[in-house]
Amino acid sequence: MAVQVSVIATSSLGDRSYLATDGRVAVVVDPQRDIDRIVYLAGERGVRISHVVETHIHNDYVSGGLELARVTGARYLVAAADEVGFDRVPVADGDVVDVSDGLRIRVVATPGHTFHHLSYVLDEAGDDGWSAAGVFTGGSLLFGTTGRTDLLGQQYAHELAHHQHASARRLADLLPDGARVWPTHGFGSFCSASQADAPESTIGGEKRSNPVFRLAADRFVTETLAGLDAYPAYYAHMGVANAAGPAPVDLTPVTRADAGELRARIAAGEWVVDLRHRKAYATSHLAGTVSLGLDGPMSTWLGWLIDWGVPITLLAETPEQVADAQRELVRIGIDRPAAQATGQPEQWATDRADLRRLTVADFPALAAARAGDTPHGLPAPQVVLDVRMTDEWNAGHIDGAVHVPLPDLPKRLADVPAGAVWVHCGSGYRATAAASLLANAGREVVLIDDMFDRADQAGVRMAAA
Repeated sequence: MAVQVSVIATSSLGDRSYLATDGRVAVVVDPQRDIDRIVYLAGERGVRISHVVETHIHNDYVSGGLELARVTGARYLVAAADEVGFDRVPVADGDVVDVSDGLRIRVVATPGHTFHHLSYVLDEAGDDGWSAAGVFTGGSLLFGTTGRTDLLGQQYAHELAHHQHASARRLADLLPDGARVWPTHGFGSFCSASQADAPESTIGGEKRSNPVFRLAADRFVTETLAGLDAYPAYYAHMGVANAAGPAPVDLTPVTRADAGELRARIAAGEWVVDLRHRKAYATSHLAGTVSLGLDGPMSTWLGWLIDWGVPITLLAETPEQVADAQRELVRIGIDRPAAQATGQPEQWATDRADLRRLTVADFPALAAARAGDTPHGLPAPQVVLDVRMTDEWNAGHIDGAVHVPLPDLPKRLADVPAGAVWVHCGSGYRATAAASLLANAGREVVLIDDMFDRADQAGVRMAAA
């Protein structure tokens, strides 16, 4: 049968893993740490996982490759040039690995995202010999962009960007236009230099649309480096964990906490995270908690905001939601939450005095309030706080707003001017997290739960371009 490639998406982190099979054996590429999803898919396909391959030592998640190879008996392919603390099959540019009579992978050095980054060409046998079905590009050639080059430090970003340009062009020279491109990053991951919405692509498609093929090397490097915004702080721990060899995950339920314990943990400065939707959080929540709903990239923002190692307690409506959060967190190396509680805020509070609510508004209300007609029950907006990222702010922002990106807010609460704070982001998710942090610091806060692209049409004055 023809080769089949299945996508295992981890949308919360913006990454994809892959299972490629000829119907009998399979190759898994860049697996996430929760490998049960991949084992289940292989069982569903009725195939044996014979090879697990890593395109690079990942900086944005903890890999499941070592454990997947252990439990399946698969050969584990990792770049020979990478120094790792575990046994693997070392591979380098030009190596050819036979998977079966009808399937093989060719190793291509594609430095740029990291120094030792590899891509893997997937070849299938036909009547006329071997042909390239596609290439697993990891953090090299992505859909409409390339992987960012600054994750190993700014001192290497310029050199790696030149490598990235050359690597993309090497793949284009090596492969036919019809070959599929299967990247790991680029679907919201901060490992991507920019974002694209394409669900699939080919070498020919990228040659027509990707700036790496349109721009000369120096121009590509300049534009790529200029477009890079901050990336999550927890990335500092991912490469270290992956090079050492990640431990197996434990997704069993964690200890339940009663109302008294929750209050004690909050008083001790630990993080107690409310996983419910932001509208439920605004209606009622336990004072001192932080809102990071499961409907958004909870693990990314939590891992970015906390001091690494601080105990985390999870609050949700159901045990299933806590389990989902645990799965998200092990992917970034937060292995065991300190405790959990499920139900409703009334069950988490020692008394009703422990319950709080957030005042909520939208951009039309902000426009009216700034014009002197503050809607009933809302404080006048003495401060408008924008917690979006710097590239979003530079693309357009509200006139007179204060900018503190959400990841910086825990350490910059004192930089927010005095007075009632109306806080917004791009949609309301990050603004709710920010509002919870501000309220916990004793600030009077109004959450703008609205889409930023509605601000201008609502009459909110924007800063001159």
